Amino acid sequence: MSFGDPHTPYDPQNSPAQPGYQAPAPQNMPGHAPYGYPPYGAYPQGGYGVGVPPLAHWGRRVGAYLLDGLIILGPMYGMGFIDLARSDDPATAEPGAFFAVGVVYTLVMAIFQLYREGSTGQTTGKRVLGISLRREADGGTLGMGMAFVRKLAHIVDSLPCYIGWFLPLFDSKRQTLADKMCRTVVVKVSHT
Repeated sequence: MSFGDPHTPYDPQNSPAQPGYQAPAPQNMPGHAPYGYPPYGAYPQGGYGVGVPPLAHWGRRVGAYLLDGLIILGPMYGMGFIDLARSDDPATAEPGAFFAVGVVYTLVMAIFQLYREGSTGQTTGKRVLGISLRREADGGTLGMGMAFVRKLAHIVDSLPCYIGWFLPLFDSKRQTLADKMCRTVVVKVSHT
């Protein structure tokens, strides 16, 4: 005695509910995922879906990259110049204590920036210029490991005469080759 779906022994829309109880929702309906989630492994077509932030302009990306380079490498070079200025003969000067401190700063800051990019999508330069690195599929952050892989993938951007770095000027998704390989996009966000 089935009322509609052969897998459900009752019709929840037409079954009388007892006082104080509601008829249960149908379970395991073919073609429907529970709780409104897409089936495992299925992403919305086209990535983000509704409400996609606008893609970041190439100029902002370059500005953020240069600002991050200045933040990470600038103090190391500054400390190296202090060592050079303190030496008796600049022609034979060797790296000293100040330069060593600068190298340690550079390593710590590079790891910190990588952590921030992986966890929030923004390095300091990206945050200042209002852009963020996101996964293309769902708009989530990458995580530190994938952010590091993306940094390594930038080697491919540099190989064919640095053309990968200029690809966002012509690409519809404004992606570098590293972005395409890692399936990431850089989007505009509000300044914080």
